Amino acid sequence: MSIDWEEINSKLPFEKNEEEFAMRKEMWDSIDVNGNGYLSLAEITKGVRDVIAVDDLFDSIPAINRAFHYCKGISGEGEHGEDYLEFREFRLFLQTLRLYFEFYQAFDKVDSGEDSRINKEEFVANKECIEKWIGGEIEDPEAEFDAVDVNGGGEILFSEFVDWALSKELDIEGDDAFIE
Repeated sequence: MSIDWEEINSKLPFEKNEEEFAMRKEMWDSIDVNGNGYLSLAEITKGVRDVIAVDDLFDSIPAINRAFHYCKGISGEGEHGEDYLEFREFRLFLQTLRLYFEFYQAFDKVDSGEDSRINKEEFVANKECIEKWIGGEIEDPEAEFDAVDVNGGGEILFSEFVDWALSKELDIEGDDAFIE
């Protein structure tokens, strides 16, 4: 499960400089094939597959979905409504996608059942790894699990994991399991 982070970072130009702005504009134009000035979730997903063209990113559909829904309409209702991503939101989408992709890698590693959910047993079994990612100790992993499982369903969904990971500043950088 090694990730080529250099490739991921090079394909997601979200820095605020002229070079990366130009890269974003070219990327946007390639994704917005009908030239209407806004993108749907389907267009973004297709763009991640065909334009950004990093299989690991495309295979992380929950990260794409979550980043899209976070960013669409963030700058206001916009010309095309809140259901679409506009260019002025695209830089934030790429930045958020990079972050949520990292969270998805952590989520997927803990989800040993490969059912897109983390149960208490999986969470507790990965306590040391999770502590490394959050840079701190989890004194009671079962209580921490319950805190992450906001909806009380007995399993952690990716959306719950993202909210928790943001609050803990989760960072998998330096974990050799993710380095190519």
